[in-house]
Amino acid sequence: MPTSPNYVLRLYIFPLGKDDSQGRETAIFFIRSREKSPVERIRDELKKKSKKSTVSNYSLTSSERMLIETVEKATAQHNVNNVTRTKAYLDFYLRHPEIHWAFLGHMVSRNGGYNMTDLKGEFLTKLLSKKDRNSFFAFLERGNWLIFQDVYPQFLLYEESIKQNKPLFYLLPSLHVSSFIETVWNHLWRGEDSYTLCIALVINEQNYLEKRVVQNPVYQKEVLNKFEFIIQDLLSFNHILFPYGSNQLRGQTLHQFKLLHERILLGKRLYSVLFHDQERLSQTVSWAKKHPHTGSRKDYWPHIFNNVNEGIPGLTFPLRLKACKLRKGARKFYSPNLEHAWKNVRQPEAEQGDWYDDWRVVEYLEDDHVCMDGEIESDYCKTLERLEIAALAKKTINFFE
Repeated sequence: MPTSPNYVLRLYIFPLGKDDSQGRETAIFFIRSREKSPVERIRDELKKKSKKSTVSNYSLTSSERMLIETVEKATAQHNVNNVTRTKAYLDFYLRHPEIHWAFLGHMVSRNGGYNMTDLKGEFLTKLLSKKDRNSFFAFLERGNWLIFQDVYPQFLLYEESIKQNKPLFYLLPSLHVSSFIETVWNHLWRGEDSYTLCIALVINEQNYLEKRVVQNPVYQKEVLNKFEFIIQDLLSFNHILFPYGSNQLRGQTLHQFKLLHERILLGKRLYSVLFHDQERLSQTVSWAKKHPHTGSRKDYWPHIFNNVNEGIPGLTFPLRLKACKLRKGARKFYSPNLEHAWKNVRQPEAEQGDWYDDWRVVEYLEDDHVCMDGEIESDYCKTLERLEIAALAKKTINFFE
């Protein structure tokens, strides 16, 4: 969390005139003044900052060009699919636990993988057409790929800055990273304010996605405006779950994905859920280390889901789930591993351009001092029950048509 404002005592000495016996008289004043907070310093710089990049490829030294190439190569090696990205986030966090976004990104990326495999799982294969499911996957995969290729180079430059004991973030424009987050890194790279840096990264990544994915006409037409997407929202299927302990869950729900403001506020709430309770954070990190991400919901609830389809072709009427428990003798719900659900996708280059154009976005960095409990299991269980009923009803209708 942000530190409290620091106060300093400044000494001022003023000559008062000449005294024959004692020499020059002086008056001494101590003035107590408040140092600017990191957010205030960032705000001041962003107000003055030009959107134009001050670094271009031709001005880089040979060693700087080599570093840029190394960062780009390492990023590409990990940016293969949701599983490789999610693992890279966790590995980085374990090396640098002061970079809170790395773990927040890891946990949110796990949920992105669950959403991808849901499209080939028990419920959505019955509720959505194959064409719509392919469009949804393209939407999810593009967003997951874009965020990683933007944020992971920042992490690698941070790591190199630590090694060299000097900030290297002036190289970020050469990696097409926003001037907004470059400013934040320059102020906070010593790790003195993990909260502000994390929320700044939330702001950056959600703004980065806004025009490239959320406002993309193709995704607007094929995904965001689709009737089925509205149904998912009504079913509260946009749960973001943080497993910990023994089959326990905490998290939050996003209902209005299309609204940038809501996504940023969700990021702040998720940070609170994940980092405010240190004991639960420790349990969540421990769970993540013990359960490598596969994309299957079996990772966190093996008593409900299986990555092997236990079903037998044909129509099955009885409902299997009640109060988050399977009825006696009921088979588990199918939730495949990502590698068995979707092939790797070669993505086109990211669209160029810096989203930053208004310093007032820095207001999101202010700490709301809201402690979120994150209770979500009850709502999530009800969601699963509604999805099972909806999928069964759709299958029954199709059977009798």
